[in-house]
Amino acid sequence: MKTVIVCASVSHGNTRRVADAMARVLGAKVVSPEQADPAELAGADLVGFGSGVFYGRLHRRLTDFVKALPAGRGRAFVFATSGRPEAPRAPFTRPLVRLLEGKGFEVDGNFSCRALDTWAPFKLVGGINKQRPDAGDLAAAREFAERLREGRGPLS
Repeated sequence: MKTVIVCASVSHGNTRRVADAMARVLGAKVVSPEQADPAELAGADLVGFGSGVFYGRLHRRLTDFVKALPAGRGRAFVFATSGRPEAPRAPFTRPLVRLLEGKGFEVDGNFSCRALDTWAPFKLVGGINKQRPDAGDLAAAREFAERLREGRGPLS
């Protein structure tokens, strides 16, 4: 199964660590939005899209990239890392999932985990979630990827 993961990891490399954990399971290539080739994505069996969360949203580089993609078809998944937990009623990933569905993707699931956050007030104390993503988070990311690889249905 050809898989590509588009990852915007800009602050501490946390999102890239999660992407790399998933990529090992999926045999995927990990690229930034600037490196991603829309033609390569169109030829992939599965495409992942992920970033850290900034002010409650996925990184603009990632969302702008998805907005610029031509309409197409295929399987996708979304993932995020954040200093705070995802709200069940308003997940960080929902807007990107809807955008991808509008582009014709079938979104098989989403994954998020906590990560080091040094946003303004947290910077004063050296950040929160200093050891995250931890081994448990990366194991959960690998398990999520295994479910995707095996096609075991929609995930959240």
